[in-house]
Amino acid sequence: MDALEKQLYASPRNLRYLMTVAILLIVLFVWSLSAINLNNFEQSGWEVATSIITGILQPETDLLFNFTSKGVMYLLVETMAIAFLGTIAGACLAVPLAFLSASNVVPGPVAWLTRILLIFIRTVPALVYGLMFIRVAGQGPFAGVLTIAVISIGMLSKLFVDAIEDLDTSILESMTSIGCSTFEKIRYGILPQLFSMFSSIIIYRFDMNLREASILGLVGAGGIGAPLIFAMNSYRWTEVGAILIGLVVLILLVEFFSNRIRTKLVRG
Repeated sequence: MDALEKQLYASPRNLRYLMTVAILLIVLFVWSLSAINLNNFEQSGWEVATSIITGILQPETDLLFNFTSKGVMYLLVETMAIAFLGTIAGACLAVPLAFLSASNVVPGPVAWLTRILLIFIRTVPALVYGLMFIRVAGQGPFAGVLTIAVISIGMLSKLFVDAIEDLDTSILESMTSIGCSTFEKIRYGILPQLFSMFSSIIIYRFDMNLREASILGLVGAGGIGAPLIFAMNSYRWTEVGAILIGLVVLILLVEFFSNRIRTKLVRG
């Protein structure tokens, strides 16, 4: 007991450091509150909020259960297809970039340059990519797929690199001693160990991309976002409610199944 008390009293006093951090956090919090302006809330704003809630409680069932190209079901499937195909394309591009970024696989300068490229890719917001690809490929799902693929590269590569650098390199050293090439070391020594982790990361990114695909529709990149913004601009709140209900149900289902699959992959 005496040894514990001595150790407690001998520990450095960080009161000044903690007070400084606390003051900075309080100042930042108070400064952030200055962005709140309740004077901008008009009577029409409250009416719109009430209309949205009413639309969710009383959705347009004909639109919700419509299986034509104008119905919610079709648009949800299109949104999920955009997210799925974009995730697969982004993962295929992220795997080689991840290996080029891993300092325990390639020389340091190569890893450093590749990481700079990935930082640049992650810096640009998804909506900016969407607007760029719409100018290139035109409006529609293909622009959404390209956007999802590019925005997936940055995050997937970063998480892939973390998994690669945590590997036990003794296997690589053994393969080097028997004359294996770099490709053979990656194919037979690394990928079998990383398959479960990579698959879990890709599924997690697909879950995120499903939400991104919904937002990209707002700029014309396909999916359910465009009908949603058109319905809101036209004050068709029953249609808004039907679209939001379908979107929420889809995201909940995908998240439920993706979490189960990721748990099984991680636990083997």
